[in-house]
Amino acid sequence: MSDQFQRDAVRAFRFVRCGLDARTGAAELVYAFDDGPELIETVTVPGAPFALDAARSAAVERMLRLLHLIAGVSYYKAAVPEEIRIDTYAIDADTAALLELIYVNGLGEFAYRNGLNLHGRIRFPAQASVDPVAPSLGLREHALVAIGGGKDSLVSIEALRALGVEQTVTWIGGSQLIKACAERTGLATLNLGRALAPQLFEYNRQGAYNGHIPVTVVNSAIMALAALLRGVDQVVFSNERSASYGSVIEGTGEVNHQWSKGWDCERAFGEYLQKHVAADLRYYSLLRPLSELAVARQFARGDRYDAHFSSCNRNFHILGERPASRWCGVCPKCHFVFLALAPFMTKPRLVSIFGRNLLDDPAQTDGFDALLEYRNHKPFECVGEGRESRAAMAALAERAEWREDALVERFAREIRPQLVGEELRIEPLLALEGEHRVPPALWERLRAYLAA
Repeated sequence: MSDQFQRDAVRAFRFVRCGLDARTGAAELVYAFDDGPELIETVTVPGAPFALDAARSAAVERMLRLLHLIAGVSYYKAAVPEEIRIDTYAIDADTAALLELIYVNGLGEFAYRNGLNLHGRIRFPAQASVDPVAPSLGLREHALVAIGGGKDSLVSIEALRALGVEQTVTWIGGSQLIKACAERTGLATLNLGRALAPQLFEYNRQGAYNGHIPVTVVNSAIMALAALLRGVDQVVFSNERSASYGSVIEGTGEVNHQWSKGWDCERAFGEYLQKHVAADLRYYSLLRPLSELAVARQFARGDRYDAHFSSCNRNFHILGERPASRWCGVCPKCHFVFLALAPFMTKPRLVSIFGRNLLDDPAQTDGFDALLEYRNHKPFECVGEGRESRAAMAALAERAEWREDALVERFAREIRPQLVGEELRIEPLLALEGEHRVPPALWERLRAYLAA
């Protein structure tokens, strides 16, 4: 290949090699297109040097390879070549099946936006043999809990605190917003490093395919590696059941922006870890049986984080952030979080968090219509289901403090009459239901806590 990245000329994507130095906690993940330059990503786990016995060292190697394969999605998508090659190790059929599931579904929005069909195109080279079942490593009971700076992870952190589960609040990258939120918890913190290969950004400038990747499962793999290095047995996320539902696009079908936050990904990744990496490494979402509205209700129980949390995606960027304000007030995340919290908070408290009343601004009509799935599809964002937004808006239309606001009044006048017969009550959406991977003993106590 020449120095110029020629997307359509690429024939193969290569997983070149991966390595970890237990003395420094630094891992290298190396990729390439055809015979082009090496693309080197680095992941750093604080706390080194790590003393690993033979069994844990072997598990770390298995996890490092899995991370290498999953994180490669950031680079593979630049050209989406026909051939995938793994240069320095072999994988079994279970591993290939997991990777194909993650790549095809996790790149669903990317494929839709780029006019690509990835079904049947992505094939990882597998050997027929399956690795023996992974052993238990005697990991200590302790949770690495992912924090993203928004309401969901803070609900999980406070639930685990109340239930007496030892935890370390963990995030990846250099976000100052997330750091400040993590420090506000008063708990032990862990900031993991991830630096993408710099050539990727140059390739994007030269016409590479670009778009959304399944970043949650990449972060999950990084945290699983950190858990093994630190000898702890739980990696905890805060994805609720709404994450399993995508946007229904006319002529295309369902496309889920947040597929790697959904149940199918959590189940497949969690089961793979226990079967192939370490039998006592638990990966689960604490909030899976909750709707977004149920999470919002839990968050509203306390005001410890009102001045610190932010779910606004405009504040989180791979090349840094622009945190002039924690809420831009115009993106789908701002719209949804405002609407979801409104039934459970006093109006002055909510308006003070956002700095303004988003529901009394007619300029925001189209954004809220998309949340309601009224004349538009659900946004490509991590937001709740349309029925949750409709139920929240219906509840506000019954309340004196909200019903005269421009968008609530319009909903009651124009949209609600078209929803006759649809269930608009909030209460059924607050029930705990659906599959989850929360350990049984913890789940019984968590259910009681959430019901209190």
